Amino acid sequence: MKSKIATDEIAQPYAQALISVAQSKNQTEQFGEDVRSLLSLLSGSTQLQSFLGNPFIEPEKKKAVINQILGEGANTYLRNFLLLLVDRRRISLLESIGRQYLAFLRQLNQTVLAEVISAIPLTDAQQQAVTSKVIAMTSARSVELDTKIDREIIGGVIIKVGSQVIDSSLRGQLRRLSLRLSST
Repeated sequence: MKSKIATDEIAQPYAQALISVAQSKNQTEQFGEDVRSLLSLLSGSTQLQSFLGNPFIEPEKKKAVINQILGEGANTYLRNFLLLLVDRRRISLLESIGRQYLAFLRQLNQTVLAEVISAIPLTDAQQQAVTSKVIAMTSARSVELDTKIDREIIGGVIIKVGSQVIDSSLRGQLRRLSLRLSST
């Protein structure tokens, strides 16, 4: 199995090529929506991941599945890109290419990705408060929230933006209190 760093390094030129095509056609956002859909489909189906990543399955079968998934109304450029990945035996890198494309798109739009972990789903007002906090912290034009639920944090939220982590969870506060008490 390849390391994530090696995979990302191989995938980067493909993601750059995809963003270049999207920019030349003024379809960066449409490509972004399609890539998000593909990533969602891949993360929800280990069977599809295994199928696309299997080097023993004939490329024509992979192309047929991709055409079936995309349907008739799919973007021609994206379809051709995916079929090219099959021809070049790089379709197994689709998830990495998609993540990098979205990273390039966020960079292009001056958008920051914030991972928000909470014990329960956040309300719209809470999501807006987190967005405002992240914009104030980073001076970004906009924020894309990636919310996750982790019941073990008991309450509060953990916000990760790049290398910065804001831990205002109950579990984090208890851990800090425990460290302070044990050091005295």
